[in-house]
Amino acid sequence: MSALLPTLRAPDDRVALRYDDRTLSHRELAGACAAHLARLADHGVQPGDRVGVWTHPGLETAVALAAHAAGGLVSVPLNPKLGPRELGHILSDAAPRRVVAADPANLADATPGAIAIRVEPGPGALPDPADPSSPALVLYTSGTTGPPKGAVITRRNIAFDLDALAAAWEQTPEDTVVHALPLFHVHGLVLGLFGALRAGGALRWLGRFDPAEAAAALAAGGPTLLFGVPTMYHRLADAAEADPTIARDLAAARLLISGSAGLPVREHRRVEAVAGRGVLERYGLTETLINCSVRASTGPRPGTVGPPLDGVELRLVNDAREAVHSTDGTLAEIAVRGPHVFDGYLNRPDATAAVSDADGWFYTGDLATRDADGAIRIVGRRATDLIKTGGFKVGAGEVEAALLEDPGVAEVAVVGLPDDDLGERIVAFVVARAGAAPSADALADRVASELTPHKRPREVRFVDALPRNAMGKVVKPRLVAAERER
Repeated sequence: MSALLPTLRAPDDRVALRYDDRTLSHRELAGACAAHLARLADHGVQPGDRVGVWTHPGLETAVALAAHAAGGLVSVPLNPKLGPRELGHILSDAAPRRVVAADPANLADATPGAIAIRVEPGPGALPDPADPSSPALVLYTSGTTGPPKGAVITRRNIAFDLDALAAAWEQTPEDTVVHALPLFHVHGLVLGLFGALRAGGALRWLGRFDPAEAAAALAAGGPTLLFGVPTMYHRLADAAEADPTIARDLAAARLLISGSAGLPVREHRRVEAVAGRGVLERYGLTETLINCSVRASTGPRPGTVGPPLDGVELRLVNDAREAVHSTDGTLAEIAVRGPHVFDGYLNRPDATAAVSDADGWFYTGDLATRDADGAIRIVGRRATDLIKTGGFKVGAGEVEAALLEDPGVAEVAVVGLPDDDLGERIVAFVVARAGAAPSADALADRVASELTPHKRPREVRFVDALPRNAMGKVVKPRLVAAERER
């Protein structure tokens, strides 16, 4: 059986991980992984067991997650900001054999008996590779529609997806991935940590995002790839416009890659103006890993997430889950099929059945249109971004994109709120740029003139900030819930 992280079985002395001023070579990482696995075995943990991992920033966390992936264990990443209720649900649902943490003393009340992760030389070789069909991760969803569900991700899911991404991004062992993302989501953990190690390269993990530090890491030597979310690229553009050194360092990256939410076209243009290179976008979910990406060979495609990855089947479907082949801008739901699609929700066959069918198609709940060349344009979530108003179906994303073209708009979220006459009315929550004061009527008129009149927001509300989750995604259900409480 092939290994998920092959370089750990034939390691060399090139750098594999760097966090702050601490580094590990591939050889040192392999030894640290072996030592970690041996320590867990002493505590009764066997291959196939689930292990909770507190994902505090630090080299120890990365070592534990890499060790579990290489040694046949199933990681259950735990967000350090989990509240008692959500943590209790995850621990009850996943029932990990043990929990590990870089500093378990601070977590005695939350997870008593947690084992300390230590980075030290290993006593021997890693165990034989695990069955590719075996689980590697249980990743909990955000829980916006009920308690979080644990998506079971297999080694085959991860290996297939990372290899397809490496081909799309032309990733090699010479590349260093730079990111400041948490390791309890697909983006930072699977793409960032596992992706860098599977490709045989290195990960430079920044514990917090600072534009100058991130840019400097890109210019530290060798080809680099930056993984970030739209909020980060917005901040990088601001910083680079103010500081030529940051702009120069940003330009040193081989690839700039954005995900987790759509990057506005305006931010694409700003980054390209300061760095002389654009940003590639990709699209995925916890349950499917990555489905689409703009290719390194074609260069940026602002507004799209590119075509499906090689080996990924993707179709657009209507409300009856029938295929829609139109390329005329018709909104439809994305369905995907392939070796990257998860094994189901832990302990929730009902929830798994609700999003999949007997033919292996997974129904994402995401709305999109397809360009004539096959590139996908994400419009938003079916549950929160498809607005049915006055007999029309409107995608919130296209309204947001039009509003973001106004220089006075920093951020925006568009939702549909109940309306006795229209069914739903389009409401835009806008964060204005400092010193700018666009009028609500002017913004609404912009949408009506650039799109069509029925897509005009009936209300524009100015707010100080938008609610976001740990990955920087706007949490629209909070906006809708707050409105209902008014």
